Amino acid sequence: MVCLRLVNMFCPFCGNNLEQVTRFCLSCGGSLECLKDTDQTGVPSAQGTSKQPENAKQRDDTSDSDSDIVITSRSTAEFNQADTVVFEFEPRNKSTPKHKPENEGKALGHSSTTQPGQIVISDTEDMGPPKSNTDKTTCYREEMNITLPAIIANLSQPIDHGRVSRFNISRANVWDGAVRGFKRTSYSENCDMLVKFTDDAGVFEEGIDSGGPRRELLSLLMKNLKDRPIFYGPDGRRFLVYNANAVREDEYYLAGKMIAVSVVHGGPGPHFLSEDLVHYLAGQPSFKATVDLITNEEVGKALQEIENAASVDALREMTMRHSTMLQTAGCLRHVASVEGKKDFVSDYLQWYIIGRNSSVIERFKEGLSALQFLNALQQHPTLLAPVLCHSEKRLTALELERLFKPDLSPPGSNRRLRESQTLGYWADYLLDCEESQTAVSLEDVLMFATGLTSLPPSGFELSPGIEFLDDSPFPMANTCSNTLKLPLLDAYNVFKSQMDFGMQDSPGFGCF
Repeated sequence: MVCLRLVNMFCPFCGNNLEQVTRFCLSCGGSLECLKDTDQTGVPSAQGTSKQPENAKQRDDTSDSDSDIVITSRSTAEFNQADTVVFEFEPRNKSTPKHKPENEGKALGHSSTTQPGQIVISDTEDMGPPKSNTDKTTCYREEMNITLPAIIANLSQPIDHGRVSRFNISRANVWDGAVRGFKRTSYSENCDMLVKFTDDAGVFEEGIDSGGPRRELLSLLMKNLKDRPIFYGPDGRRFLVYNANAVREDEYYLAGKMIAVSVVHGGPGPHFLSEDLVHYLAGQPSFKATVDLITNEEVGKALQEIENAASVDALREMTMRHSTMLQTAGCLRHVASVEGKKDFVSDYLQWYIIGRNSSVIERFKEGLSALQFLNALQQHPTLLAPVLCHSEKRLTALELERLFKPDLSPPGSNRRLRESQTLGYWADYLLDCEESQTAVSLEDVLMFATGLTSLPPSGFELSPGIEFLDDSPFPMANTCSNTLKLPLLDAYNVFKSQMDFGMQDSPGFGCF
């Protein structure tokens, strides 16, 4: 046991060391009337204390005038289990009980013979086994159980399917028709989308949108958005760049809203944004851009020279040569070591991608906030970031084969035999698409049947299916019900050529 003396008094409100007892604390202004009966050495008055225990007389003479701090500790193993330090003290103007209950002292892990006026600092609270943080564990498990379709389904709850926002689209100019629709005063992202296409000849397509035309529009819109002048950089890693005309047209806000609406309304994500831009939008500090992201030859060459500097002198020479460029970005500074070249390049890239475009990025974020999509991105970046970023993963033949469920005739029937043979042709055709042995790609096949070129983040409301045709040599599709209709043919070569021809020459709903 270690005993420390308290030779001065302290303010009970702020802990300030009191050289003398005054009416008010000079530090916090608290009233010190309660200490009137206490002398300057911290000894309780005779009227305020009870008779001292016998064992207290065995201490030295100074023990009557000073309070003790008793520090007790357990073994190292026990100490590692503790998560709190308990301060126990007795008020100066109250008597200390002569006898304490035995279990109280034992609970503290030390003898119950604590002396009056002692301040006990104990680390023995909660001697039981350590308790796990069940709240954090539960939250973590809930986070692990969240799926991307569940997040999108939650975001889509405010959509009123009893009201519609209308879009009249010509495939010859998808962007123009989409902008008109989004800027219409009656448009609301909380309404369902009613999309009607006209073909290139200006003939109005008949039929009511029950999902297929909407998905097709959103797919075509994301494809068009990638090539807009508000984006800059290599394919698959594009970032926002300031464009004066786009600012006047408020295109940044519109682009953000289009992306949010596409994802939440069952369409695809853009899949072309830079990871660094998406991380910034999601509020994550990660920034790992490289020089090859810069397509401007002059800027890229300057950064390469700085990055390739092999000595401090070479680095200083490069920074002076490109001082104007670095000064504009606010990253020109003294060169202390050759390792500083990494900071020069990283700081410039961050300014080039984020800093100089911050105003338009903020406007883009405002559009992205539609339907609470930005909030969801910031809360679940691991799940939603891949929806915005480019992915090297491509559709596979096996994925499409498993995605489309065939509607087969009864077993043993003659038609069932032909359907089974056609399913074999279908599987081989998908493999040929995967190996680029056909005129169309797997993405074209999915677009033909569902109106999407990639699997949607929200999943399909209606599972894609396959039906069979007796009266047509060409494939047909109903994108509203995600139904692909395959022709029943007698040879694979004929089946393959007819599938190529039918999909190449039938934009939109699969009508030819």
